[in-house]
Amino acid sequence: MTVDQRTAPSEVTLIETVRPRVGLEASKSRVRRQVWLERGLAIGLPLAAIALWQLASDQAWIDSRLYPAPTTIVDEGWHLLVDGRLLGDIQASLYRILVGLAIGATCGLVVGTAMGVSRTLRAALEPTLNAIYVVPKIALLPVFLTILGLGEAPKLALVGVTVFFFVWVETMETMANVPEGFREAGRSFGVSQLGMLRHVLGPAALPQIFVGLRVAMSVAVMVNTAAEFIVGDDGIGYLIFNARALFAVDRMYVGIVVVALLGMLLTALIGAVGRWLTPWHQSSTRIR
Repeated sequence: MTVDQRTAPSEVTLIETVRPRVGLEASKSRVRRQVWLERGLAIGLPLAAIALWQLASDQAWIDSRLYPAPTTIVDEGWHLLVDGRLLGDIQASLYRILVGLAIGATCGLVVGTAMGVSRTLRAALEPTLNAIYVVPKIALLPVFLTILGLGEAPKLALVGVTVFFFVWVETMETMANVPEGFREAGRSFGVSQLGMLRHVLGPAALPQIFVGLRVAMSVAVMVNTAAEFIVGDDGIGYLIFNARALFAVDRMYVGIVVVALLGMLLTALIGAVGRWLTPWHQSSTRIR
């Protein structure tokens, strides 16, 4: 037997071992490039839009009285922050958003889970809840004002009811559509009804439930801002509305920017919590 013949099997084995590793590294490299491209676009496009806005204002392509330059908005925001007025409004809005979210999400999870696992309960309650669901929630504010009076209660109720319906729908549909194979696997191991909910249905539905929570958070910010437009004497919505009434356009834009940033940060926080609580979900295991 020649030397080449003796070494051939080991060479083949080495090639078969190295080839999958090379393919895996190439796949990881492509994913990393795609992630960096997505991040670059997510940051670069808003910065390019802001730069174009600044240029248009500096060159008088747009009326700076109606569309103040980004630097003017930042300067006004800094003054409001130093004075403490902006921070107070942010705290007031955050309180209403988070408390309303907590109340609405808790109720939505409980009712949605119960209706998702019980066909009888779903048949009994879904028509009524669907009828209320299609009503614009801001239209309920006069009802809450009549029942609860002025103060924080009607605004918290409005945010809570809005969040409830988004979380309820997502939870109910997700629980009801958990693959039957998951249920059969749980039954084959003798899992109780409570154990089925805790160890099978809950983990299977949780990633999608957090999608509903992210949507609910965004809507909570919008509804709270709208409520502060109508009633209240503090909060970011009141800041925007009051600035418009006084034709303080730069201050109005400060409020709009703060609402956008607040919604983005809170939604990102919900997404981060969801990824932390659902490490088994494939969308949270992307190569970074």
